Amino acid sequence: MRYVKPIQFKSLTLPSNIFYSPLAGCSDFPFRQMASSFPVGLMYCEMVKMDGLIRHEPNTYHLLDYRDTMRPIGAQLCGSNLKLAGPTARIIEDLGFDVVDLNCGCPVDRVTKDGSGSGLLKNPALIGEIIAEMVAAVNIPVTLKIRAGWDSNSLNAPEITRIAEAAGATAIAIHGRTRVQKYRGKADREIIRQSKQAAKKIHVIGNGDLFTAQDGLDLFEQTGCDAVLASRGTMGKPWLAESIRRLDHGEPSLEITDELVRDYLLEHINLIPLYKTKSKAILDIKRIGCWFLRPIKAAKIRSQLNSCLSVEEAISLITESNMNDLSSPNPSSSFT
Repeated sequence: MRYVKPIQFKSLTLPSNIFYSPLAGCSDFPFRQMASSFPVGLMYCEMVKMDGLIRHEPNTYHLLDYRDTMRPIGAQLCGSNLKLAGPTARIIEDLGFDVVDLNCGCPVDRVTKDGSGSGLLKNPALIGEIIAEMVAAVNIPVTLKIRAGWDSNSLNAPEITRIAEAAGATAIAIHGRTRVQKYRGKADREIIRQSKQAAKKIHVIGNGDLFTAQDGLDLFEQTGCDAVLASRGTMGKPWLAESIRRLDHGEPSLEITDELVRDYLLEHINLIPLYKTKSKAILDIKRIGCWFLRPIKAAKIRSQLNSCLSVEEAISLITESNMNDLSSPNPSSSFT
């Protein structure tokens, strides 16, 4: 049985049902440039706050920069103010996005303290009201991303799935951890399966612990979900969606050698200064370098990279690095 296939979001046909998640500080413009080199069904920008969008804050709009090569492209709104839901969704549509999403999953305290992000899990009725306002305001598909629940005593993902469907949402992505768990422990795939069973028309998207191609297929098989959403697993692996598709279709796996990892890392590093100031770029380069180099034996290179004081120094280090220092015991095995 093939799991990876096109999927319909209202009148929008997405080329595959493997999506890349909105990740604050990670799924930025350079990351999406890298990911667009591979076939991804839908990519989301980093989340933006409704109030920042309505106030036309330049930094908020900067997060929403994209190119047509990144399509299909989605934007994610974060907020709990019902009055802002429709107007901000309309701004997203006017900016040309294919999909608009509501964040009901961010576990960070500064987001949840006003009832936004996963704080909305405590108020399922409000989620339905916000989604209804967004649906009424735009023609593009409206989606949302939630967690299993606030804590283990309130696993309400199936309930929210029904509420979101009644409000007109096209799809709901469910991370199988609670807000209290954050990223600890294992994602609960049973709650995703239960949410899929609760759905009648709404697409259910599985999310959580998707780091390899096999993880993607297991998520499809174990939950019956309509699509999968890769998050942390895409860090340093922009090819993850293609790896899942190839495994599902019985095609040869991507041969991701250590040399190719270095090439991809250099490509990503060179994109960052084109989009960010040099002071911000060097911080991003150090973080992204760890993404790419962590799966292989590159502790020495990572240490040297963290000591770099400039973009030029970092690029020179990676360019001139001895590939023997980057070699892993089983080339490409860590990247599928």
